[in-house]
Amino acid sequence: MKNKVLEVLNEEFPNPECPLIYHKDYELLIAVMLSAQCTDKCVNKVTPVLFSKYDIFSLKDADVNDICEIIRPCGNMNKKSKYIKVIAEELVDKYNGVVPNNREFLESLPGVGRKTTNVILSTLFNEPYLAVDTHIERLSKRLGLASENDDVRGVEDKLYIYFDNIESHIKLHHQLLLYGRYICTAKNPKCVTCKLKEYCKFDLE
Repeated sequence: MKNKVLEVLNEEFPNPECPLIYHKDYELLIAVMLSAQCTDKCVNKVTPVLFSKYDIFSLKDADVNDICEIIRPCGNMNKKSKYIKVIAEELVDKYNGVVPNNREFLESLPGVGRKTTNVILSTLFNEPYLAVDTHIERLSKRLGLASENDDVRGVEDKLYIYFDNIESHIKLHHQLLLYGRYICTAKNPKCVTCKLKEYCKFDLE
């Protein structure tokens, strides 16, 4: 099954890329934080505006109300605008504005949990981490790669064991995410055309 899953993922999404637009390391960090309970499409609309006006150093001293207005379409703008300010302050004060390869530091930032940290470490530093979001969690459980009662960390740990000798975890992350987002969807999954249906533990037709 493992080889079949990888074969299908490579057929459907041979060259997956990070869907978030960024040009600097801190831009990715803030974009991923903003994507919580928000679509990538929406984040990609506000971040170019935000980063054309501020860099990481000026963000530290920016008016939180101005940040709030810029990121308003992302939702939870009051909390997220404050998160951005603190993230900027921490990066500037402790790492001269550079995002470090440091899980403990990253997870200490507001709005940045394990999932976001995994995205940053894998994307920026090519570390072998998988960021399990709702799409990957759903797909993993339907395919029996994880148990229905597994929490997000449990799903992540089982995926590491299952895909223990793959070339790129970041590629796999994007492939699993895209398969869950566009094929094995939460509502009206495309079971008829799904090439992994024979392994699915939840026949939803």
